[in-house]
Amino acid sequence: MIVSNGTIIGRGHNRRVQKGSPILHGEMDALENAGRRPAAVYQGATLYTTLSPCAMCSGAILLYGIRRVIIGENENFLGEEELLRSRGVTLEVRQDSRCIRLLTGFIRTHPELWNEDIGV
Repeated sequence: MIVSNGTIIGRGHNRRVQKGSPILHGEMDALENAGRRPAAVYQGATLYTTLSPCAMCSGAILLYGIRRVIIGENENFLGEEELLRSRGVTLEVRQDSRCIRLLTGFIRTHPELWNEDIGV
């Protein structure tokens, strides 16, 4: 989810399987749904994500100049947090138990999809 000035401008879900897409992680879907916006909108926005952003999603965060990311959890997967921090992005990792349970259950139930999703 992407929020700008207190308004949700884009929601997203991982829809790789549903759309047969190699790139539709939740962050990418949220950006797609936010649509074309002036750079200042993205630069002032906050991106909320269930899981630590992968290299692809981190690249999009940097490309669009999003400066703040709230991460639900990074226990199941530690993405490119150091890269984001090194480029001035403020990260807040919540370690939310609901996010951890959601991802742990998905990994246990669908290991082949998880491995495909993270490039294993």
